[in-house]
Amino acid sequence: MVLFLFLSHLGLGILFTLALVSREAGLRFFRFNAGMAALLIGAAFAVGPSAGELSAAGRAAWAALAAAEIAVVVYWATIGRMLTALRPALLGAACAAGAAALVGQALAAAGPGLGAKVLTVASFLTSAALLGGSCTAMVLGHWYLILPSMQVTHLQSIVKVHIASMVARIAVVAAAVFVAIAVWPPGIGPSFRRYVLSAAGIFFWQRVLFGLAGPALLSYLTWETAKIRSTQSATGILYVDFFTVVVGEVLAKYLLLATRVPV
Repeated sequence: MVLFLFLSHLGLGILFTLALVSREAGLRFFRFNAGMAALLIGAAFAVGPSAGELSAAGRAAWAALAAAEIAVVVYWATIGRMLTALRPALLGAACAAGAAALVGQALAAAGPGLGAKVLTVASFLTSAALLGGSCTAMVLGHWYLILPSMQVTHLQSIVKVHIASMVARIAVVAAAVFVAIAVWPPGIGPSFRRYVLSAAGIFFWQRVLFGLAGPALLSYLTWETAKIRSTQSATGILYVDFFTVVVGEVLAKYLLLATRVPV
């Protein structure tokens, strides 16, 4: 389930951020990223549970994720070939279905209570945004090797999106930890405070270090590098940034399933 959530969130996050990239990146950029998103979502289906094994919310999320997969496959297949006028609508439909899938997954995984459900929905949405923003920024930075004449403002714009998603992710995690310490029984030990201070809490601190503090610093360095138009240096930092985001979000999925706290 950890791998299923991670792969689906990464694939959907790429779709969300792909809608924010300028067309000047070229058809091959959109074809590459759409194909990668389709493969990631397909891999999530391959390793995840079947619809019959899920709750009602889980089945609804499964169906929405399947709809997003169909839309993105059609979008990928028509790039530069046909249905040019319909491609924005296809990408929009994929994003809408993907957002519905994230909400359904969150409702299925959340603990009891309205507050837990709201925080888990916010956690899944910001997780997908952070994963997609870091991956798309990394690929776009690399694309300057293919299109060196492309304006650096496009990289600066997607880095801004990545920083915004980073800030939103930190805010959601901070709120979830505060609520968990205050009122939520975690299911492991007598309190979440005791859990994070125990030996098992090492996963929580690794999640904070690699998944939040690391990307926060690296995204700032990327922005400063992009401002001086050093696209190669920015891309190198983004490779490390994406790796830390992946580690942090995998640990976040594990912690959610282990403690019901959407960190």
